[in-house]
Amino acid sequence: MEHGNWKSMYEAACAGDLELVRYYVTSGVDVNYVHPEFMSTALVSCILADQSEVAIYLLDNGADPLLLSPWEEMNPVEAAAKRNLPDLSARLAEAQTLKS
Repeated sequence: MEHGNWKSMYEAACAGDLELVRYYVTSGVDVNYVHPEFMSTALVSCILADQSEVAIYLLDNGADPLLLSPWEEMNPVEAAAKRNLPDLSARLAEAQTLKS
């Protein structure tokens, strides 16, 4: 995986560009990668940017609902609670159950 592709996917996730995120995910970009420059996960960042549709897509494609995003010092569940996104919080809880 090229880290440039991850950066582009990350930026698309934060901007809510679902089609571009789909392109990168189907091209093999790791949705759980934490880039050493960014120190953040795409899932937490897009949740904090209020991009729930992208967040759900990432979850459906293997994003870990409990993976800590070091820069923000929170995981996706905590990010959804911080942004007060109850529907996404419920989806994250469901993803946790499926992962267990």
